[in-house]
Amino acid sequence: MSLRSFGIPELLIILVILILLFGVGRIGKIAGELGKGIRSFKEGLSPDKKEEEAKEENKTVEPK
Repeated sequence: MSLRSFGIPELLIILVILILLFGVGRIGKIAGELGKGIRSFKEGLSPDKKEEEAKEENKTVEPK
């Protein structure tokens, strides 16, 4: 027996089981919270990049 990736039928079966266990409303809330968490994580990383770019710009400017 070889291991293969999940196909569309397997994913649909898993989705139906999740809906039966948790209900549509609860899954929607979980997905929303997951999306907010990912967005927050990305925003948390972006200010560091901006600060590094500002430091690099200040280094390239020669003092007069």
